[in-house]
Amino acid sequence: MSDAVVPHKAESSASRAPVTSPSWLARTVESDLFYAFRRSRLAMAAAALTLLFFLLAIFAPLIAVQNPFDPAQLQLMNSRIPPLWTADGQAPFLLGTDEQGRDVLSAILYGLRISLTVGVLGVVLSGALGIVLGLIAGYVGGAVDSLIMRMADVQLTFPAILIALLINGVAKSLFGNRLDAVSMLAVLVLAIGLSFWVQYARTVRGSVLVEKNKDYVAAAQLIGLPAPVIMLRHVLPNTTGPVLVIATINLALAIITEATLSFLGSGMPDTMPSLGTLIRIGNNYLFSGEWWIVAFPGLALAALILAINLLGDWLRDALNPKLR
Repeated sequence: MSDAVVPHKAESSASRAPVTSPSWLARTVESDLFYAFRRSRLAMAAAALTLLFFLLAIFAPLIAVQNPFDPAQLQLMNSRIPPLWTADGQAPFLLGTDEQGRDVLSAILYGLRISLTVGVLGVVLSGALGIVLGLIAGYVGGAVDSLIMRMADVQLTFPAILIALLINGVAKSLFGNRLDAVSMLAVLVLAIGLSFWVQYARTVRGSVLVEKNKDYVAAAQLIGLPAPVIMLRHVLPNTTGPVLVIATINLALAIITEATLSFLGSGMPDTMPSLGTLIRIGNNYLFSGEWWIVAFPGLALAALILAINLLGDWLRDALNPKLR
């Protein structure tokens, strides 16, 4: 009798053992998205290159041989030195120097910080604005939906660079010479953020129109949850896939927009140059033989944009249910 009871107790104790759910890292590794990422060598190379650019920007003070934003570290005697591997190259200027004696490699590393900062903050601002307006338009509907979508339609008739130039010009006309480098960076973030919110709003609105008719939204309304809680806690998580794709692609567009504004003279000043400003400065010396001043910042910008675009294209295909 006692022999029959012992296994029964062991089995019941085992059944009462707590079941631990897998960690977030384990769920990520076992997800279909990570599996598709491991199978795509192009996506892995693009992600590695994008991560490399971010790391170079973060650790620029540790890598650069000088601070190109500090005039005290610049010497005009070192201006227009060719790259190190040429006959007239000098150490430690691996990629040469510009007309102010700035090390081109150091200027690229610090310029990456400016370009990535403007791009990331611009995407965050445009994404937050577009997601909020899309949630309100799709969930509330009616006249509010019509007003927000008509605003989006009007903005779509103008190129993003034109809207950014308009906002930039208004800021300069209001503040004039009082805009320092940090204020100019904030103006660029605002200009880019207000130029790219439409895609987020239209995408989120379409997803909300589908989701708000489902049973879980009706159940949340039935138990008395307020509309902001339903939109943010229940509806918004089901729109993260398309929003993530748009954010990745818009990061490249935001960096290009900032570089275009800086190249046109409406972006970051020469004292705190981004990649676009470095290209504008180097373009003035292209036909005088100092090709390295514009070539290396241009290659860095092109490689960064290409890596982010490849990553965004892969993410769009990986999250597309029709391709699974």
